[in-house]
Amino acid sequence: MTHPSKDAANPTRRTALTGLVGGAGVVLAAGCTTLGTSAPRPTPSPTVSATGSGGGATPGVMTLFKDPGFNFSGLLALGAAGQGSGEVGEVLTAVNAINKAGLSSQTYVETFRKLGDQLMKAPEGDKPGTETSRFRVLRASQYYAQALFFVLGSEDPGSEEQLYKAGRGAWDTFCKLSDPAPVTANVPYQKTPLPVWFFRPDDSGRQRPTVILTNGSDGQNVDMWTYGVSAALERGWNALVYDGPGQGQLLFVDRVVFTPRWETVVTPLVDWLAARSDVDTDRIALTGLSMGGDLAPRAAAFESRIAALVAMPGVLSPWMGFPAEIREILTPSKEETNNIWNKEVVPELPPDQAATMKKRIEPFSVPAMLAAREGKMFTDFYTPATLIESLDITSVVGRIKTPTLVLDYDDEQFYPGQPRQLFDKLTSPKDYVKLTASTGAQLHCSPMAPQQHCEVVFDWLQETLPGR
Repeated sequence: MTHPSKDAANPTRRTALTGLVGGAGVVLAAGCTTLGTSAPRPTPSPTVSATGSGGGATPGVMTLFKDPGFNFSGLLALGAAGQGSGEVGEVLTAVNAINKAGLSSQTYVETFRKLGDQLMKAPEGDKPGTETSRFRVLRASQYYAQALFFVLGSEDPGSEEQLYKAGRGAWDTFCKLSDPAPVTANVPYQKTPLPVWFFRPDDSGRQRPTVILTNGSDGQNVDMWTYGVSAALERGWNALVYDGPGQGQLLFVDRVVFTPRWETVVTPLVDWLAARSDVDTDRIALTGLSMGGDLAPRAAAFESRIAALVAMPGVLSPWMGFPAEIREILTPSKEETNNIWNKEVVPELPPDQAATMKKRIEPFSVPAMLAAREGKMFTDFYTPATLIESLDITSVVGRIKTPTLVLDYDDEQFYPGQPRQLFDKLTSPKDYVKLTASTGAQLHCSPMAPQQHCEVVFDWLQETLPGR
């Protein structure tokens, strides 16, 4: 394998990498958000364009920020308003404040963290009802999650775990205020149990179809409300939310990274559900959002009790979500790979791109996460890169027997082409749906249209697993 030379006749690694690990966040689209920059940029206009700018970073969508990474994240918060896990006015006010201060990771984190803090307190001179308090803290969990995503690029990367716990506390408060409150438990998994939240439409004990909601690599529990729980409850379904390895509590607190054998995660969850009298064990569905579109199919290839599968989008290889310039750093030799990384790549990375790499690698490497919290760059690229490479499910897709829905999106910016490739490899009953720009549902995870997204998914689930 050859590597780009740094002499005058060839582009340097910095030239090759510029723009690839920065604003667009294409280095690894493992979750539903992308990292932008930690360095201040010229202050964009605080005006929000409803149509998007032809010369902007994400033409055809609402332009909140000129940087596409920040813009995508902001769109997720804005779109969540339809499910109560965001508020249009709050998000746009925060956007204007960030733009006025100068867009950076620091201003983004400060603004959304402050908004979360405000919502965790009762309005001055007011005594809100339970439902008001409940949805205020749900929105707080959204805004803490927004801040959490960019904290490694801020002036205080060491506050990452604290910021995660703030968002988790808001989520847990939301759950306690729900009626009925979700059943919580710790499901056995190797040495570290999986925290679960089991939502039911009521506490009647009626046997119901159930959907297991699988997150991506940097989504939080609140995203599972937006992309599944709310819609499930409205349709009379149970919904199970969980943190797996590389996610939420297991990553930020327990320090457990992703595993390529996701069936070892899902099988204990199915066991736990099967022991409940209010679960119809013949109608257990599994969804996977973002990189979960790789994890959920992997699990379904080995867990036969899954009655329906949805990949949102379909993903065969998360490693292919990296540009070639990043992937070619990995060689069969750990020593050679890490020499290239530390001697050729890291010295050339601007601060914004360094922050992106830290964020993208942390779910796959505890040493990388701990170094990032100290403001340092990780030195072992080989180990997390080989773990990401091992998530490829190409060889096991043919084992999937359950009916499967594969979602794709116009302008899918992270896994272009992979949803169709996964669909073509399936031998089980299958459907393919592309969400389009004509209804504002374009881009990875349809950030502007989670309600449409859920309509497609749950209409298909109800048709595939009809009531009895």
